Amino acid sequence: MSIKAMLEARERETLSPRAVLSENTRGREHPISPDDMRTEFQRDRDRILHCKSFRRLKGKTQVFLSPQGDHYRTRLTHTLEVTQVARTIARALRLNEDLAEAIAMGHDLGHTPFGHAGESALNKLIEGGFEHRVQSRRVVEVLERGGEGLNLTWEVRDGIEHHSGAVRPATLEGRCVHLADRIAYINHDIDDAIRAGILLPEAIPQTLLRRLGQTHGERIDTMISSVVRRSQDGDDVAMEPDVWDALMELRQFMFERVYSRDWACNETIKTGHIIGELFAHFMKYPTQMPNEYVEIAYREGIARGVCDYVACMTDAYAVKTYQKLFIPPFFDGID
Repeated sequence: MSIKAMLEARERETLSPRAVLSENTRGREHPISPDDMRTEFQRDRDRILHCKSFRRLKGKTQVFLSPQGDHYRTRLTHTLEVTQVARTIARALRLNEDLAEAIAMGHDLGHTPFGHAGESALNKLIEGGFEHRVQSRRVVEVLERGGEGLNLTWEVRDGIEHHSGAVRPATLEGRCVHLADRIAYINHDIDDAIRAGILLPEAIPQTLLRRLGQTHGERIDTMISSVVRRSQDGDDVAMEPDVWDALMELRQFMFERVYSRDWACNETIKTGHIIGELFAHFMKYPTQMPNEYVEIAYREGIARGVCDYVACMTDAYAVKTYQKLFIPPFFDGID
């Protein structure tokens, strides 16, 4: 018996009847050669882990643009935190951890530079709008591997696209990621805002802290435990109503005190300018893009190619490209 066969047998023996067994995947768009070491969802996780888009997440902002310090979250560290929370929930519910992990690892591959400010800027520039969840699926289906895509299983692609938005993931493992994303970003954004001096710990409403926990770790534990208690039985993964309501109140508090404050608005203006100028330039001169995006422009239209190119940029690369295109260089010896 191969290692893959043993792993599949273990899934059948240990996972909940509600879990997606890797041997029952709805499959890939294109057949691939068999692997005797890994299940299909483990292969998807590895394909995501080793792709270029995943590596670029380390250079993409989570909330704070160009933070001064080593301890602020990036899109990569956010992804790792979401993955940990999703796996914890999936393990407790006897769901397929490998599927939850693969979805979580890929859920933000399509995010823009400069966080949600960059996403908002691109949304105004491309016909039909821009959503990072849809772009993440496009990354794994179209953009990676020189246009071949990663050829992931249907369950992983569905979970990536629907980790946010009105349509919920089809699998319970995808719904673990849907909740893990919210649990992770609200709590780590509080941590980063306090570290940046934008938010004082005592400003957080005590009613919410008493319900959710006084510390970062306590709040995450409260939320995860609530999901596990609510989801032990039935056909859904959800949080207990009182804890969910407290989380939504905390989210609203963060919008009022952090996400929508003057500092954020100023950064959004700068971001919008950089994204807008880059978009306009490459719409006018599309052949200045790398060849893979020029090819997309020929196949799907210039705007689509430009959108893909700008969305893939890291914060530093976007700024460097902007400087190269629009800011004259300084020369030594000028008084």
